[in-house]
Amino acid sequence: MNPLLDFTGLPRFDAVLPEHVAPALRELLAENRDLIAKLTAPAVPASWDGFIQPLTDAGERLSRAWGVVGHLHAVNDMPEWRNAYNEMLPEVSGFFAEMGQNLALFAKYKALRDGAEYATLSPARRRILDNDVRDFRLAGAELPEEQKPRFKQIQEELSALAAKFSENVLDATNAHGEWIEDEALLTGIPDDAKVAARAASEKEGKPGWKFTLHAPSYIPVMQYAANRELRARLYSAYATRASEFGKPEWDNTPLIDKMLALRAEEAKLLGYANFAEVSLVPKMAQSPAQVAAFLRDIAAKARPFAEKDVAELRKFARTELGLDPLEAWDMAYASEKLRQQRYAFSDEEVKQYFPEPKVLEGLFRVIESVFSVQLEADSAPVWHPAVRFFRIVRNGELIGQFYLDLYARETKRGGAWMDEAITRRKLAGSIQTPVAYLNCNFPAPVNGKPATFSHDDVITLFHECGHGLHHLLTRIDELAVSGIHGVEWDAVELPSQFMENFCWEWDVLQGMTSHSETGAPLPRALYDKMIAAKNFQSGMQTLRQIEFGLFDLLLHSEFEPMPGKPFKPLLDAVRKEVAVVFPPEWNRFPQSFSHIFGGGYAAGYYSYKWAEVLSADAYEAFEEAAKTSGTTLDAQTGERYWREILSVGGSRPALESFKAFRGREPKPDALLRHNGMALG
Repeated sequence: MNPLLDFTGLPRFDAVLPEHVAPALRELLAENRDLIAKLTAPAVPASWDGFIQPLTDAGERLSRAWGVVGHLHAVNDMPEWRNAYNEMLPEVSGFFAEMGQNLALFAKYKALRDGAEYATLSPARRRILDNDVRDFRLAGAELPEEQKPRFKQIQEELSALAAKFSENVLDATNAHGEWIEDEALLTGIPDDAKVAARAASEKEGKPGWKFTLHAPSYIPVMQYAANRELRARLYSAYATRASEFGKPEWDNTPLIDKMLALRAEEAKLLGYANFAEVSLVPKMAQSPAQVAAFLRDIAAKARPFAEKDVAELRKFARTELGLDPLEAWDMAYASEKLRQQRYAFSDEEVKQYFPEPKVLEGLFRVIESVFSVQLEADSAPVWHPAVRFFRIVRNGELIGQFYLDLYARETKRGGAWMDEAITRRKLAGSIQTPVAYLNCNFPAPVNGKPATFSHDDVITLFHECGHGLHHLLTRIDELAVSGIHGVEWDAVELPSQFMENFCWEWDVLQGMTSHSETGAPLPRALYDKMIAAKNFQSGMQTLRQIEFGLFDLLLHSEFEPMPGKPFKPLLDAVRKEVAVVFPPEWNRFPQSFSHIFGGGYAAGYYSYKWAEVLSADAYEAFEEAAKTSGTTLDAQTGERYWREILSVGGSRPALESFKAFRGREPKPDALLRHNGMALG
């Protein structure tokens, strides 16, 4: 049996091969097409049990199989898997595009939504129907017949371009290496980064040290290397990835031009002024103007702090480091030196207190304390020997399971992300429990010693676990609004950013730190310095996020794409408006901006900052509880947060869920306070 067609349990990563992909997907596509043809026949009534349920069942089988293929394309991007994924991508994209335009199917959904049965359905089912009718309209179901083939073609092209964009970034990242043979040129670089660089060089049978553009190698060089020339070379390679400065076949510039034109054409076909308006239809935000006003308001509040940050950094770099002018490849290095001088510690010093086993122990303790659950090691077939598997139980009952893939690999796309393997839903006589993938790109153990994580790595791990908990702790049994399904995109980061806050709590860090050499926990004096430094350059960092978010928004709302028209002047204008730090003219950041060109954040990058407002406000409830209970690991507040935010998934509007938890609408005060930017 084709392992991609086995839905009796967990994905069979021990058995699935690239040659299984096309036969399985074509069989599932045919199954779904046949079913749609039967269910759209005039004689078939538009009922939940006779129409929606069988469609949901068949659709889930297709989504689960394609999800395994997409996951392996992301974490095991070898030529065989890339080819298998790309061969089926147009067919799968085409199916969903044609499904969205099927007027007979749309008519059945509308008949059920407008019929007598609608009033008898649960709120979750009514919301699913409302969402489906909305999504049909966004998928072009109401377009004139002569426009539908073009709309379908646009969807297929956009899917292929997004996949190619990500592949180009990965290929360009993998292609660059800096070999250093003189150890004197490595002054300042932490030992563990040097050990990893030595191992990378030995793997290729070369002497010396190899540094790459992957985060575990790139970041330590930019932050610590005294060799300015090495920093400059790596920065230049990183900042020009997938652009005209590299291999022509990896240049993402023409892909961006095509995607912007296709998105604008899609919006016009649907009757919207621009793609940003289309993007916001299923989100909390009401209009591009509202989002722009939100971003500019935060920028105005952050600007005085950012200007102070950059003035201090430039003065320090000039007087203490002799760096004048301060170049882009000096920023991380000078910032780290300034932080060390001001707070008398380094990220590398802190990193020694976060060996991986202790970090996981601390993370699990937070989850267990706040949500009154237990996390246990479990077993399952995996795609790489380093991947681990766990289960979450409560009172002996299985809640969910998750894979943990922590380390960077050349065949794994960059960044960190959570994805779903299986979603909770009600089956005949049982509940299908959810399963998640948690993926990071941390440094792997070297020479038999446990990996040590930077505090930023720890925050990233907590962030992805927040997404995972949103998926795993749902109590909704309807697939389309269970877990993260149906949650407004600009609210989906709330649970992830919420979890980050625990990484700054003393009682949490006491239980998740142990020095890699001595075993001693994090000293209180060092913790106090970390807290003092927590908002170091928060003004600059906030404006950097606003810059990305505003560029994304205006690119999809005010920029008119035309053949050969450069988008860089728009980015320059955004920077002139909100930035305090300006990269070199040859920086090609958009060409590797995978969130908006290779992921789902087009005209939605603002949602990180939007959700930060929600998450900081939600976490404030735990801070308030700590005044009584003595800890933010407050199970009573955790139960309420689970009930009102995590458990309901997309079964009701996110704003309703937030108000049910906090008793009011969200306010930005907590975020500004957390970032040290509260104005007296």
